[in-house]
Amino acid sequence: MPELPEVEALKDFLAEHLVGHEIVRVLPVAISVLKTYDPPLSALEGHEVAAVRRYGKFLDIATSDGPHFVTHLARAGWLHWKDRLPDGPPRPGKGPLALRVALETGSGFDLTEAGTQKRLAVYVVGDPQEVPGVARLGPDPLAGDFDERRFAELLAGERRQLKGALRDQSLIAGVGNAYSDEILHAARMSPFKLAASLSPEETHRLYEALRDTLTEAVERSRGVAAGRLKAEKKSGLRVHGRTGEPCPVCGDTVREVSFSDSSLQYCPTCQTGGKPLADRRMSRLLK
Repeated sequence: MPELPEVEALKDFLAEHLVGHEIVRVLPVAISVLKTYDPPLSALEGHEVAAVRRYGKFLDIATSDGPHFVTHLARAGWLHWKDRLPDGPPRPGKGPLALRVALETGSGFDLTEAGTQKRLAVYVVGDPQEVPGVARLGPDPLAGDFDERRFAELLAGERRQLKGALRDQSLIAGVGNAYSDEILHAARMSPFKLAASLSPEETHRLYEALRDTLTEAVERSRGVAAGRLKAEKKSGLRVHGRTGEPCPVCGDTVREVSFSDSSLQYCPTCQTGGKPLADRRMSRLLK
C-alpha cells in the first residue's frame, strides 16, 4: 500500500506535470472506483489544475473554479503517468485499469488496481473535507506544528498496542503497515507494547523515529518517477517484508507475526529483548 512518503512523492510529481494544464476527459473503466456521483466526473472536464495536495494517504487534485478529484490508492492501487495516452477510449474488461484522466496535451494518467479486492477510491467533491476518510484524519506527522508534546498528548490514555496506534489514520495520518514496522524498529520497541505505557524517554525515542523514518523515506522518493516509487520504497525498508533476512543493525533474523489479512516484521534483538513474539495465526494452525 502506498503510504505517506510515496503519496507525497506522487503529489510532487503530479504538481509538476498537471498544474496549469486542462483536464479534457475523465474516463471511468471500473464503476466500483467511483464513490461519489454529484458532481459527476464530467464536472472536472474543461477545468485547469490549480494545485495538487496530500491528506494522509489521499491525493487531492484541485481545479480552478471547479471540483476536487480526490483518490485513495488503497492496498493494490497505483498511478501510472503517460506522456502520450493511447488513442481511443479504454475498454472495460478484466484488466487492472480503473480510470483514465487526459490533459489537453495528450498526456495524462491511469489509475489501476491489481487483485480481486477492489478498494481503490475516487471522489469528486467541492471540498476535500467532504470525503469521510479525509475528514477523520489525525494530524500529519511531518507538519511543522506536529511537535513531541502533541505526539505525547495523542498517545496518553491509548490502551492499544503501538503497531495499531501508529496505523490508525484518525490518530496520525499517513502511516501504514510498512512504515509502522520501520518506525518501531528504529525506535527499538515491540509492536505489542501499549502506547499509554511509554515513559517520557520512550515517547521521545518513538517521536524521533517517526519523524526521521518518514523524512528519510520522503527524501529517497523525491524526484523518483511515479513508475519507480514502489521499487524505491522496498529498497529502503530494513525489516518490513524481510522475514528471514538478517537485521541490518544487529544481524539477528527478522521475524514475522501473521494476522488474517496482514503481517508485521520485527527484530527480536533490537525490539523485544531477544524474545520472539507469538505468531497467533501459526499457533492456531498447530493446535
